[in-house]
Amino acid sequence: MRKSRAKRALTMTQGSLIKNIFIFSLPLMVSNVLQVLFNMSDVAVVGRFGSDNALGSVGSTTTYVALFTGLLIGLGTGVNAVIAQRIGAGDDEGVARTSHTALIISLVFGLIVSALAMGLARPVLTLMGTKPQFMDGALLYIYIYFTGAAGTAVYNYGNGVFSADGDTRKPLIFLTIAGVTNILLNLFFVIVCNLSVAGVALASTISQWLSCALIIIALVKSKRAYCLRISCLKIDKKIAERVLVLGIPAGIQNAIFQVANLFIQAGINSFDGTVVEGNSAAVNADTLVFELMAAFYTACTSFIGQNYGAGRRERILKSYYVSLAYSFVFGLIFGLLLFACGDVFLSIFTGSADVIAAGKDRLSIMCFSYAISAFMDCTIAAARGLNKTIVPTIIVILGSCVFRVFWVFVIFPIQGTTTLLYLLYPVSWAITAVAEIIYFIFAYRNSLKLLAPAPKEEGAEKAV
Repeated sequence: MRKSRAKRALTMTQGSLIKNIFIFSLPLMVSNVLQVLFNMSDVAVVGRFGSDNALGSVGSTTTYVALFTGLLIGLGTGVNAVIAQRIGAGDDEGVARTSHTALIISLVFGLIVSALAMGLARPVLTLMGTKPQFMDGALLYIYIYFTGAAGTAVYNYGNGVFSADGDTRKPLIFLTIAGVTNILLNLFFVIVCNLSVAGVALASTISQWLSCALIIIALVKSKRAYCLRISCLKIDKKIAERVLVLGIPAGIQNAIFQVANLFIQAGINSFDGTVVEGNSAAVNADTLVFELMAAFYTACTSFIGQNYGAGRRERILKSYYVSLAYSFVFGLIFGLLLFACGDVFLSIFTGSADVIAAGKDRLSIMCFSYAISAFMDCTIAAARGLNKTIVPTIIVILGSCVFRVFWVFVIFPIQGTTTLLYLLYPVSWAITAVAEIIYFIFAYRNSLKLLAPAPKEEGAEKAV
């Protein structure tokens, strides 16, 4: 297949970065927020209409579910980075091989994650100190939910492919369709069929496979180099290695946060059921803001990946600065908005005044801290765009896992309050961010040495 570059609706290697990064990120933000809202509907529906202890049962699985879905999302970001670099280099043949190889890897990886999540559920929930009244419901939710893990893996693969090419609208449309289906099925299964926890889990699984089917159909119909053809479905070993080298560490980075959060959840479980349920409700605010900010991290990886592949050295660092600025501002603004509307937000999930009060304890710390995480996560995304994932992963393990475990077992017991427990988030983000930025400076300088000087695009001085 000859190398060529068809005109795209959004060009990452030319034009204003401020404008293009925002245009690229906007559909992703909507998509991410919709996904959060759809997932939140599980908690909201069982909290309002489910059986006794249903909210605590589903809420007790939040960190555990995020642990394994983080692995699936990470593999998708690896696909995104490799495809973006090949598109930037104009290598259509490489794009095609990557697309077909990545699909097979994603499907197999999804099945493996599904088996692991189900097999480890009981011992991990027990280790976390999940309360007995929540255990059976939590296990039921996990067993049903993860039958859709392979579908999620394939959707994330397709999302990574389209995003690398600057097309963030298709994944948004597919996610919207699947999400609306999820909400309608939640209401039907819980209110009409009285399935409670099992109902919201089943609705989630069906919506995961629906989004998978829609994105596969779109890739088959695509006219771009990454379009899927059954005859081309085979694994290229070198490309598989590149996808895994970028994707697995990215998934581990996502999972590491959740591993540490398992210990934090164990700390939460040491309080009474009201605090557990209040924390379960308030965690949804974290997810909402983080997914808004994550759109700019995807943009950072995609723009840096394409410009690095195209040899546009003058746009690499600018892409990082613009993405960082956007993610910081959005984290700050939406954190403050959620704090101001805390009572209204928490009342979506519960009608208990005591649970709302417990949730506000978490919001009072987290809502003022989200912006700090931008310096860590955006820098990690930038390094990924330069093919650097191993060292950032090690830094995350030390700064956001080892340090958090130390805090839970050494600092937290000093006072044993929820405030002291929640403070570990901004502190660990700040420490990890400093180390990640230092490494990125080193990686960026070394990467420039591998690029031949590229001519400046016309009007490059105005392209920021």
